[in-house]
Amino acid sequence: MNTTIKALVFDVYGTLFDVYSVEAKCDDIFGEKGKEVSILWRRKQLEYSFLRQLMGQYQPFKQITEEALIYAVQYYDLEYNDRQIQELMEAYTTLKHNPEVIDVLEKMKDKQLAVFSNGSRDMLEPLIEQAGLSNYFDAIISVDDIKQYKPTPASYTYALNVLGVEREEVLFMSSNGWDISGAKNFGFQTAWINRGHTPAEVLNLAPDREYDDLRGILEWRE
Repeated sequence: MNTTIKALVFDVYGTLFDVYSVEAKCDDIFGEKGKEVSILWRRKQLEYSFLRQLMGQYQPFKQITEEALIYAVQYYDLEYNDRQIQELMEAYTTLKHNPEVIDVLEKMKDKQLAVFSNGSRDMLEPLIEQAGLSNYFDAIISVDDIKQYKPTPASYTYALNVLGVEREEVLFMSSNGWDISGAKNFGFQTAWINRGHTPAEVLNLAPDREYDDLRGILEWRE
């Protein structure tokens, strides 16, 4: 196993936290359409971040998340009000972390640990704090600080500068295949947390390792 790793960098949404745990709140508000709303909400959230990056129209992830939610609700022609939108947005700051997360962080705390997310700080910091994870991380890195969404090279460069290590000394983990491709392209070592057991992106940027969940990275302990 490679022994040069100095920093473990975790994506947040999907990797540390279950983004579909908002489904319960969607069910409360939209009934049988709740699951469909939550799935489309997540898809449009990612799509809007990519589109805004390409168009040079950056907006913070919190705004993008709300706009994606409104799209999803309107797509299914559902009635909604401002209070319901606010409740659903607040649910994004109380997502459930995946069950193995605390054990893995505890066992890897001898290394520099950081999160690196497209999420804006007003989403990330409350989320990580309410989950009791704040003390594990040396840095919470948000693309909002540079206003360049992943997977742009500029976003990964910013994270690298915050960490103060070399590219090859970073193990970057994400459940999102597109994020793994971006990090691999940049020069990070990568571990794809393939929770959904989906095919790899066909971009000739295969991850260095692939695991079902974060417990797989324990083999990187020195």
